[in-house]
Amino acid sequence: MWTREGRTSSFTRRIFFVDILKAKGTLRSDIREDIFCSIKAILSVNQTLLIHLENGYLGKGLDQFSTHMHHYYTYVDNIYKAQKVLQMQLKKNKAFRRFKKLQESRPEFNNQKLEDLLQLPLQRIDQYKHFLQDLTANISVDHPEYEQLLSKSVTVVCEVSQRIDDNTRHHENHLELCRVQKLLKGRKMKVLAPGRWYICEGWLKVVPPKGAEAKPKMFFLFSDMLLQVKRCSSLHSTSGQKFTAEHAYPLQDCTVEKVFGHTRSQGGLLSLTFPRANLLLMSSNQENLNDWYQSLSSAIRKQNSKQTAIYQRDELCRRPLRSAADRHNTANAASRKRNMVSVLTVVDLCGGRALIMCSAARP
Repeated sequence: MWTREGRTSSFTRRIFFVDILKAKGTLRSDIREDIFCSIKAILSVNQTLLIHLENGYLGKGLDQFSTHMHHYYTYVDNIYKAQKVLQMQLKKNKAFRRFKKLQESRPEFNNQKLEDLLQLPLQRIDQYKHFLQDLTANISVDHPEYEQLLSKSVTVVCEVSQRIDDNTRHHENHLELCRVQKLLKGRKMKVLAPGRWYICEGWLKVVPPKGAEAKPKMFFLFSDMLLQVKRCSSLHSTSGQKFTAEHAYPLQDCTVEKVFGHTRSQGGLLSLTFPRANLLLMSSNQENLNDWYQSLSSAIRKQNSKQTAIYQRDELCRRPLRSAADRHNTANAASRKRNMVSVLTVVDLCGGRALIMCSAARP
């Protein structure tokens, strides 16, 4: 992991792309920046770290390495954009497509693609994290300064690793939302929404209130709503694999309970109570029923706790904070003559802004 041979090889492979692309002018500078981002800065940081380690300066090397994590943050936050831009250039830029194929055929690449090389800085972070954690666990107590430096390094590397995991989760969730949106006919139902998370999907039977036959419906559960859809008519070739949205049930102030299905019998019923509707769902599969119950219960609990937190924050923001001096000044202002200017100061505690309104009374 720390060998000069490995680092030099990694550096050389990237040089074949970054510097030669710049020299040849195959890609515009802004496109190169979108694809490779802070890769050269990251390589420089790693080269410096390697030199310190080879010379025995572990503490100095780790200290400098920890102060340059912003290059990794920039790269991590850009990686999905880089992949998108790369694929776009491969489709429309014949010269770049030919250049990429030529460079990847070099023996130095060991059959690796550019797409694989772009992922290496993210993989290195995970390797660094485990290495530093192992090093911290085995460091001698006689070296408190090393212990402090290692603790700092572990913290910053773990934070970058967490950022990678969070970005991956957000990206995968975005892909799921896009997939569901494409399954829906028309654009009336907007699945893509800020803060919305995809949870699960599946078929359940809706039990009508008047004892009619239960009909199977497709459901998509999100963090803030339960979406009920039906399959489009197979008579239309373009819409046969799509769904039409029927109802979107908000999870706020919703409750769910098992009507049947507490035992090991085959399937059961789930009763959902919404502010403006009731829903009775049936499944003949006990495991499926339990999965839906757990998913719904968890989503409802999180949604209600989120709304409670927002309500408490809003109440705090709206609550007037006035000192005794403020009340005294207000009383004096009310008794002033009509030809004097009255000044009202309203402080927006939520946004940290101050709005000053001045009005002159008529003489």
